Amino acid sequence: MRNFLPLLLAMLWLGPLVLPNHACTSVRAQIGGISTYEFLNLPNSATVAAMGGHHIALMDDDLSLALRNPALLNPLMHQRVALGHAFHPAGISNSSVAYGHFQEKTKITFQGGLQFSAYGGDLVRRDNTGQDLGTFSASDFALTVGAARQFDERLSIGANLKVISSQLAGYGSVGLATDLAVHYRDSSGRFGITLLARNFGAQLSQYDETSGREPLPYELQIGINKQLRYLPFRFSVIYRYLDRWNVLFDDPNAQEEFSILLTDEAVTGRSAGSVFLDNLARHFVINGELMIGKKKNLRVRAGYNHGLRRELRLSDFRSGAGYSFGFAFRTRRFSVAYGRGTYHLGGGVNQLGVDVGLGRR
Repeated sequence: MRNFLPLLLAMLWLGPLVLPNHACTSVRAQIGGISTYEFLNLPNSATVAAMGGHHIALMDDDLSLALRNPALLNPLMHQRVALGHAFHPAGISNSSVAYGHFQEKTKITFQGGLQFSAYGGDLVRRDNTGQDLGTFSASDFALTVGAARQFDERLSIGANLKVISSQLAGYGSVGLATDLAVHYRDSSGRFGITLLARNFGAQLSQYDETSGREPLPYELQIGINKQLRYLPFRFSVIYRYLDRWNVLFDDPNAQEEFSILLTDEAVTGRSAGSVFLDNLARHFVINGELMIGKKKNLRVRAGYNHGLRRELRLSDFRSGAGYSFGFAFRTRRFSVAYGRGTYHLGGGVNQLGVDVGLGRR
C-alpha cells in the first residue's frame, strides 16, 4: 500500500504528459474546442446538475457520484441502481444508469454503468450550398466499469474504465478512457478531500481516417467537502484544471473588468489584475446542500460555476448561466432527485434521478 499510493498520485499528476500524439501539448492550452467526446463532461445525474456540474468530494450512498469519481464507491452502494435523465432543448437527451456491488471477500466495491446522449434522428443534412440531402442521426455513449477499495475506512482508491463510442451522420469513432481517484475523509466523516484524474486515455479510431487522433477531455480536479458540526449543512469547493492554468478564451474584443456572482456589467479597460482573477475564478465550482428533517431526508441544493457563467454570458443581457439548484428526497431504500442548470436566456436543463436499493436494508 505504501508503495502503491505514491505511484497512483504520480499517475494522476503526470497523466497528460503521456497522452498519445499531440494531446500532451494541447491539454495545457485554452480549453475550448480542443478535445473530442465532450458529452463526458455533461452532468450524469440530478445531484451533479444541481451542484454546479461537478461534485466529487462527498462519500455517501449516492451511486451516481461514483460514475464521476470511482474513489467514492463504498459498501453503502451495494445492490443499488441509479438512473438519471436530462431534458435538453430540441429533443436532445442525456441519460445514465449504474449498478453497484460490494464484495465482502475482497472488500472491493464494483460498479457498472452507461452514459448515453442522443441528439436526434431527424437532423437535416445539407451541402455547402444549403441543399437538403436528407436526414441523419447522432449519438454518443460510454460504457463504464469501476472498482474501489477502502483502507482503514478513511482512504479510498478507485478507478473507472470507459469504452466510448460516437456516431455522427455515418461517421464513427471509438475511444478508451479511465478515471483514477484518491479520496480521504476524517474519522468524523464530516470532511473529505479527493484528487481525481478524469478521461485519461486515447481515441482508438477517428471519425475521418485522414485526420489525426483527437485528445480526450482529460481533466485533473481536486475537491473538498465539509459538513458543519452544529448545522445540517455541507458545502464543497472543487478546483478544476489542476493540470493547466490558462482557461480563458483569448477574445481580442474583451473590454470588461472581472466580475463574479452578482454582476456582468461591462466597464472600460481590462487590467492584468482582472484577467488574473477572472482566470483563477474560472477554475472553481462551489456548491452547498441543506439537509432538512430529523433523518435529513429532504435536501435542498445549489451550486455556482463561474467558468460556465463567463463562457455563456451575454454582453447585453443578464442570465442565470452558471447557477444551478435542485432538491432530493432520500430514504434508506430509495431517493428521488431533481436538478436544474441554466445555460441560456431561453431556459435551463431539467434533470431527474432515481436511486433504488435492491437488497435487504
